[in-house]
Amino acid sequence: MISTRELTKDFVVSRTETVHAVRGISLDVEPGELVAVLGPNGAGKTTTLRMLTTLIAPTSGTAKVAGYDVTTDPSLVRRQIGYVGQGNGAGHSQRVRDELYGQGIIYGLDQRAAKRRTGELLESLELGELAKRKVSELSGGQRRRLDVAMGLVHAPGLLFLDEPSTGLDPQNRANLWDHILRMRAEHAMTIVLTTHYLDEADSMAERVVVVDHGEVIADDTADALKADLAGDQLALTVAPSNLSRVAELANKLPGAREVVAEADRLTVRVQDGPRALPELIAAAQQYGVPVGTAQVHRPTLDDVFLNLTGRSLREADSTGKAAA
Repeated sequence: MISTRELTKDFVVSRTETVHAVRGISLDVEPGELVAVLGPNGAGKTTTLRMLTTLIAPTSGTAKVAGYDVTTDPSLVRRQIGYVGQGNGAGHSQRVRDELYGQGIIYGLDQRAAKRRTGELLESLELGELAKRKVSELSGGQRRRLDVAMGLVHAPGLLFLDEPSTGLDPQNRANLWDHILRMRAEHAMTIVLTTHYLDEADSMAERVVVVDHGEVIADDTADALKADLAGDQLALTVAPSNLSRVAELANKLPGAREVVAEADRLTVRVQDGPRALPELIAAAQQYGVPVGTAQVHRPTLDDVFLNLTGRSLREADSTGKAAA
């Protein structure tokens, strides 16, 4: 559904300054995949989506979306995709039903088909009771469901979601995702989303692509990224007099790294925590060292980002550097 090669985008700020927002991204997305793109503010995520959706032209490189070149066949690309941007797409003075119907007409549906499709989406996204309301009267969660409906009105095979749940409370986020995943299952859609909510990427996406400074720095399943790039952390408490001995044992574990011993607590990063923890406890017992408590902490996607870039995704977002 998507194939890019060395895709770049530069923005000329002045005669002496050019911002390299995207620096040679090569990416393939297969039909039916749900791919999450992660990265801090300014990493190039939104710029990449805007190129793939033909909203801006690449500086160099190639990109095909749904079989069409984004540069030479932009109108054909737009017919095949749905796009839900960060802002609300519906006109505030429009009524919900009218906005959906009008969107269908814009996409070339005849009046009967547009009316039928409007009814289907109102029902599927639980907007039926709101059909006669003005968009300005909707809550944040209701507006986002309407945005998704507008992106789906022409039944695209590929849907782009740019931070679809930003600003929603946890209940509305969960509700929105329930609708999106149900629609995906019913229509076998391919979905590419950007998000700052790591739990969304972890639980929803089959692939996670990490972007930083306009480049892809990791691309795999969430579980594989966490296992390969972060690993599990073991945490044990022992008597301070035994801490150095347990640290020596921890260093001998397969793939052990980041061994930290402080006060009565030892932590160590390993590849397979559930297997390594019993080994470490057994080794300590052989030396007559009793273990007070022992835990395995599974890594998060933020741990992955920290491992890759030296900073957490949350810290990177809070700096607000280099918008892209």
